[in-house]
Amino acid sequence: MQQYKYLYTKRTAAKIRSFYRNVAKKYRHTYSYEDMDRNVHDAFFAIYGIERTLRRRKPTISRWAGYHMANAGKWYYAYTIEGDMIKVIDACHAQNMHE
Repeated sequence: MQQYKYLYTKRTAAKIRSFYRNVAKKYRHTYSYEDMDRNVHDAFFAIYGIERTLRRRKPTISRWAGYHMANAGKWYYAYTIEGDMIKVIDACHAQNMHE
């Protein structure tokens, strides 16, 4: 099995953080900052499963045409492979997977 190095863009990080920040704002009485931190951590940690345990898929949304797509739970990741580097270009929560 090939060993990959992983890199994610600022866009990817911003999408993950802003999604859970919005959840925390909307459900402030039941969703704690600890929940938010855990969910953000899990979403970033899932990136390291790309091409290891997460299968490569064909993108289902047109803005990801030309990229590979992987799914981990409720998160979808668009990425490229350049040699031994996997670069995650974008992330999208399942609730937002539409054109």
